[in-house]
Amino acid sequence: MRLSIHAVGRMKAGPERDLVARYLDRLAKAGPAVGMEFSGVTEIAESQARSAEQRMREEADRLESALGDAALVLLDERGKNMTSPAFSDYLSRHIDGGRKTMIVAIGGADGHDPALRAKADLLLSFGALTWPHQLVRVLLAEQLYRASTILSNHPYHRA
Repeated sequence: MRLSIHAVGRMKAGPERDLVARYLDRLAKAGPAVGMEFSGVTEIAESQARSAEQRMREEADRLESALGDAALVLLDERGKNMTSPAFSDYLSRHIDGGRKTMIVAIGGADGHDPALRAKADLLLSFGALTWPHQLVRVLLAEQLYRASTILSNHPYHRA
């Protein structure tokens, strides 16, 4: 399954960017053995519309134009909290089920458009706390890498 990340906003230079790159490089190397091919990060600029509703809709339109028949996972504070093994099982079910592509999306400052949320295969939360965009990328990259190690029975995840 080809796996990509779609993010509203740009990753700024700094230690967070380096850490994201490290985990995504690890994922690119470890993922193919378990059926996950990392195909990169797509960044789009934040909408400059006046209202939050318009901004979310414009950002959703950009994602939907790239979606096709991909499975869609939206990071959302109101989403499902999962353990790392449960998340890896979720990915495995999509891989084993023959799903060819999956997009994991990080929304803008206003979140995801309600219509896009309704289309998502999974709303995933990293907790009820609000996380800075830079750290969400680190958390997501690490969890994707961790999922690949769980699926390959690598000792990285010790639970």
